[in-house]
Amino acid sequence: MLRTPSGGAGAPGAAGAEGRLVSIGTVLNLLREEFPEVTISKIRFLEAEGLVEPQRTPSGYRKFSTEDVERLGYVLRMQRDHYLPLKVIREHLDALARGERIQLPAPAQHRDALDPCEGPEGPEGAPPDALGPEAPRATRIGRAELLATAGATEGELAEWESYGLLSAHPDGGFDVDSVTIAKLVADLGRFGLEPRHLRAMKAAADRDAGLVEQVIAPLRRHRNPQTRAHAEATARELATLSVRLHAALVRAALHPRQP
Repeated sequence: MLRTPSGGAGAPGAAGAEGRLVSIGTVLNLLREEFPEVTISKIRFLEAEGLVEPQRTPSGYRKFSTEDVERLGYVLRMQRDHYLPLKVIREHLDALARGERIQLPAPAQHRDALDPCEGPEGPEGAPPDALGPEAPRATRIGRAELLATAGATEGELAEWESYGLLSAHPDGGFDVDSVTIAKLVADLGRFGLEPRHLRAMKAAADRDAGLVEQVIAPLRRHRNPQTRAHAEATARELATLSVRLHAALVRAALHPRQP
């Protein structure tokens, strides 16, 4: 049986599944005692990422063991309390399976260092430059530094701002997201794509952000402080999935299937 670093047996209510296999709906009910925000889609996503491997019936239905429920509880707890990406959580699970002890860092270390677009599962399937920050999120740079980093002129930056592609904070500084955007806009410009051509991308990003806000709004209003805190991690995960879907759709559109 998988043991968590704290010595617990994993997900709350997991003992109810002891000695038998249960459906994904039962797993959802077991996990929701501690993780009210968990969904069936989340469980399926963790399965797709290789964090849990339930058995399948001949008709294809998932059946989860007690250990599966414990693993899911451990994964969700590490995301919520320590903001760990799935790659690191997977390494922890492998180490625990080998009987090794692991050292968990303070939650704040990961919360500040994790890129908001990367999400818990990492930037797999998305352009590294679009997701990987070059500095902690809280860091801001001045206008001149942004121009130097992006290799742009003041006139180009002013045009990008006029089309709403990026904007300075009230104090006049730019965050790491603005640095990434400036670099990408400059790179696209070398292919003849002007800021006016990118307005559709900005509009699509705003729509995606609106959808994410709809999903996490109930989490932010939840009476459980841990659930409210988990809204940020959920937003990161949804942002990553949105970016990956956009990239896949663009690739599919560029390579249509032959009849």
